[in-house]
Amino acid sequence: MTDEDTPEPPDTSGTEIGAGLLEQNMGPSSSLAHLYRGEIHRMKFWRERLDRTSNWAITLMAAILTWAFSSRSNPHYIVLLAIITVSIFLLIEARRYRAYDIWRSRVRMLQQNVFALGLDDSKGVVDEEWRRKLSEDYRYPKMKVSLEEALAHRLRRVYTPLFFVLLVAWVFQLTAYTNDTWPEAAAIGHIPGTIVTGIVVAFYAGILVVAYRPRTWHINGEILPSDVTGWDYSRE
Repeated sequence: MTDEDTPEPPDTSGTEIGAGLLEQNMGPSSSLAHLYRGEIHRMKFWRERLDRTSNWAITLMAAILTWAFSSRSNPHYIVLLAIITVSIFLLIEARRYRAYDIWRSRVRMLQQNVFALGLDDSKGVVDEEWRRKLSEDYRYPKMKVSLEEALAHRLRRVYTPLFFVLLVAWVFQLTAYTNDTWPEAAAIGHIPGTIVTGIVVAFYAGILVVAYRPRTWHINGEILPSDVTGWDYSRE
């Protein structure tokens, strides 16, 4: 056997691994379909974690309110403890939402630039740099939304109504379950009622600012209230 007939050893450097796997003109290939299915699974897992946090917050809030109004002798600050507890759940859920957005943003990128293009190529891709961005995201995963934006999203979707139910319950207990007048009725031990009321007002002003101040949203693919329009499926 001559040197010309000797087969070249396989490339073990790893530089060719994955080359050609996803060509520029590819459609939803088998490898991409498996990748998409995996991202959907992880997104679903984190979505369920979000729902569990919300369910626990609502359940605990209902239990505290039930006990707070079970007797006129129960102190009003029990409702304030419920506000603190729900705030803790909000922080936990906001952190989970930031992780959930990692997988959801990848899914939306594939839907917008691969599957939507495969169904109708007349409008092209949404982002010309989607391949580079997705590759970079797989190399160096990072959270794409800030904690404040995640808090604003969860406040708008779930927690603002919960907080205002607790506010109404607190005001009702102070006015209907005690013989004292405001602000003396809001006192907690040696803390005057004016200070307690001021803290509550500041807290609620803060969550309103975080939730509803004008901002540029960085959440990819989330349906915001401004995006809800009457889509006509009969139009071309």
